[in-house]
Amino acid sequence: MTVKVKVWDLPLRLFHWALVAAVIAAAVSGEIGGSWADWHGRAGLIVLGLLFFRLIWGFIGSTHARFASFFPTPSRLAAFLKGAWQGIGHNPLGALSVLALLGLVGLQVGSGLFANDDIAFQGPLAELVDKPFSDKLTSLHARAFYVLAILVGLHVASIVFYARVKKHDLVRPMLTGTKQVPRAQAVPAAGHSLGRFAAAAIAAGLLVWTITDGVPDRLAKALDVQAEVNAPAW
Repeated sequence: MTVKVKVWDLPLRLFHWALVAAVIAAAVSGEIGGSWADWHGRAGLIVLGLLFFRLIWGFIGSTHARFASFFPTPSRLAAFLKGAWQGIGHNPLGALSVLALLGLVGLQVGSGLFANDDIAFQGPLAELVDKPFSDKLTSLHARAFYVLAILVGLHVASIVFYARVKKHDLVRPMLTGTKQVPRAQAVPAAGHSLGRFAAAAIAAGLLVWTITDGVPDRLAKALDVQAEVNAPAW
């Protein structure tokens, strides 16, 4: 017998679909380029805020949102490969996929903060590094995109495989937050609070605001001034 249980909390579901939309917006605007470069940067900042929120939520969110509940340890992976793993959240192989995607998206947005296009756009932190290093990060940003596209393709393919072959719908629970599981697996799970959600959202917003409000520019100017003060007089 199966019962309906809560798996994915609302903040996690909002994060997931907002990230999908923001990554698509960043990819499309980046490919178009030109006057869309500014929108590419804005979408990247949204992705940054979402990733920072997810990082925090991985420690203070509900049970299945926390990294500790699904981190693919060797023992969990071994149990999964032997068919002995039981759980209602991410399985160990799915967890590897999730962490790889989050890590690569993080690499994309991190390198983009320091990137430039040699024309009219540069990342909000580009002035904190010299031009050659910014160019290297720009190249990394461009190359990593194709790796990310491959991982996203594999992620979508696995969702289709689970739906058609294993008859296991992975999309609906991410929309509704609930899924049908065997009664034996329906163990109590910790929920989330509005206060923790607000704290994580505010922290993510503050990070993006700090970057977009020109704090890095002022820091770069301060470092330049300090460098001039410390420069030897000849």
